[in-house]
Amino acid sequence: ALYRYTAQQADELSFEEGDNLYILDVKSDANWWKASCKGKVGLIPSNYVEESTEEVLHPLHEAAKRGNLTFLTECIKNKVSVNGLDKAGCTALHWASHAGNEDCVKELLKVVNIEINVQNKLGDTPLHSCAWKGHSEVVKMLLDKGANPSLKNNENKTPFEITNDPACAALLKPLQRTSSIMAGEEYVDSDDSE
Repeated sequence: ALYRYTAQQADELSFEEGDNLYILDVKSDANWWKASCKGKVGLIPSNYVEESTEEVLHPLHEAAKRGNLTFLTECIKNKVSVNGLDKAGCTALHWASHAGNEDCVKELLKVVNIEINVQNKLGDTPLHSCAWKGHSEVVKMLLDKGANPSLKNNENKTPFEITNDPACAALLKPLQRTSSIMAGEEYVDSDDSE
């Protein structure tokens, strides 16, 4: 917001200079826009924000990518969907995990209906994203919340198979199926070898 505004009517929204306002409707009345701020919804005078209005298609994703916890929390309070997908098929959790933004991941995981095993267009889950980038603390957080380490991406790889980080590998390795290692191998007794 460019200026401070104090509501004059019951259906108006008060806000402070610098507050982030989420515009919900600009079509009903050109002079009064429906907006939300800090969990409240109401009408605001359009000329208080008009000059600096910028459309952000995926505000939660942007906050998660940049590690902007304040903006991310504000988005969640304003009911921006945590499961929304961007053009790559990623959720905000994918981006926070990819960047290793632990505080953002922690905040996103608090949301009751968050989907943690969503696969993007490459088939990667948030667990793939953080394993590939070597963010072991995020790997641990996702596993503790129930992320599936067996899901394979479009290259038929699990998070364990794409990580180069020893700490991530240590967290993911015990979760790999050992049956595939034994498949096709014959047991050779020491008495049989001559």
